[in-house]
Amino acid sequence: MPLDEDKYPAESGRRRFVKGVVGSAALSTVGAGGAAALDTATSSAGIGGGTTTYVAIENTAGPAPRGMPLIPLTIESGELKGVWPEFDSERGIVINDDFGGSGIPYSSQMLQYCGLQTAEGVYPQADQNNTFRTGSGTYAWESEYDQGVPITVDMFDDYKEWGNGIGKDGLGKPGTGTWRSEGDVKTIPVQVLRSPEVPKIANGEGPYSSIPGPVREYFKAATEDSFMAWANKCTHFCCVPGYKQLEGSANYDAENKVYCQCHQSVYDPFNPVQKTMVALPRPPQ
Repeated sequence: MPLDEDKYPAESGRRRFVKGVVGSAALSTVGAGGAAALDTATSSAGIGGGTTTYVAIENTAGPAPRGMPLIPLTIESGELKGVWPEFDSERGIVINDDFGGSGIPYSSQMLQYCGLQTAEGVYPQADQNNTFRTGSGTYAWESEYDQGVPITVDMFDDYKEWGNGIGKDGLGKPGTGTWRSEGDVKTIPVQVLRSPEVPKIANGEGPYSSIPGPVREYFKAATEDSFMAWANKCTHFCCVPGYKQLEGSANYDAENKVYCQCHQSVYDPFNPVQKTMVALPRPPQ
């Protein structure tokens, strides 16, 4: 399938809200010291466990075994929402086998790691809202909003200039939030980023021309209006990292990347990669 050339047109200054990408949420990693071992030892026995392919923001340094999963999003009435795909009753998962015409599947299995497999929102038919909602207020600008309100486009109007004294200004404005976590349930943490680099990646411009075509098509379908999002659970010991969050990240060449302070794992949000991992099975409901 050809790329949707109208989704990220040449710079025009126009704003566009798109309602439809069909997808799912697919998977990522494991926890503590046995992460690498679980990749090979975990069987698909259980509910919705087993080998899965997904697109992640690349792990570039530190002990994390792989990148954190990219969460496809869309924008409805100015609110950011994660895409949740159709339920496949035969496989017991929600999945789009060919997300965005990329040939790469997007499945709820990508979230089944680091304890997220027990989150109510990961169950395929869970009664959960897909709206991204404000989190704990990691960044100073987030203190202007109550926790739990929808994350909206206008919160990021200054994304082309935003900076907080960490790394380079103008690379994008980040926010923290939760997804499919309504009520008294386990939280699925997400990080949202609006960046001028997002449409460049989607169109394969400049330094992003080497990103493989299928991954780029997936990325284009998973992002909108310069927004991207990922599941914010480090694939090493399941900590919660942050983009431009800690001054100490500069000591690890991570001031312009996602840095996990627990064990110095680093992720590059501007380099989407295709990965395969073993999803932990969900416990019975």
